[in-house]
Amino acid sequence: MVELYILLIFMIIGAVIALEAKDLLSSVVALGAVGLGLSMTFIILKAPDVAITQLVVETLALIILIRATLKTDLPFSISGRWFFNTIVVVSFVATFLTVAAKCLKDLPVFGSPLMRVSATYIKEGLLQTGATNVVASIILDYRAFDTLCEATVLFTAVVGVMSIVRRTGRKKENQVIEENDEQ
Repeated sequence: MVELYILLIFMIIGAVIALEAKDLLSSVVALGAVGLGLSMTFIILKAPDVAITQLVVETLALIILIRATLKTDLPFSISGRWFFNTIVVVSFVATFLTVAAKCLKDLPVFGSPLMRVSATYIKEGLLQTGATNVVASIILDYRAFDTLCEATVLFTAVVGVMSIVRRTGRKKENQVIEENDEQ
């Protein structure tokens, strides 16, 4: 439970940084950190399928937002911040490796179910659903609403990406669009 509070504090700090950052790129990166924290929260709450969906959606949104952000003129400063940048990168890598080592150590042995319900799915799936494919019976019979929600999240993400990426306005019948106009 302590991990959830730590992740909640991390996500709140990331959201505040995203709101208060002076440049747009820092805001986008902080927003990506919030999404990553949410994905880790889903892992702790034993919802790996939702965590994977969140991670995919967050990664795609982050890539699109960074692409859109880098098209604007951002002032880059090379001098004076190398020490701070090095400290941030080293601390991030150390934190990532520490968390990864803890997570990999806590993984169960391959083939052993994590929860009692997993064993129930395997033992009684054929009898209760009549489906010979256990994976399909779990997805379509036991977890249908969860699968529907995941599909809804992915659909919403695709619609959001299309609305961001699409060109505003429509091309007239004989209008020629140059490469510089497509920004």
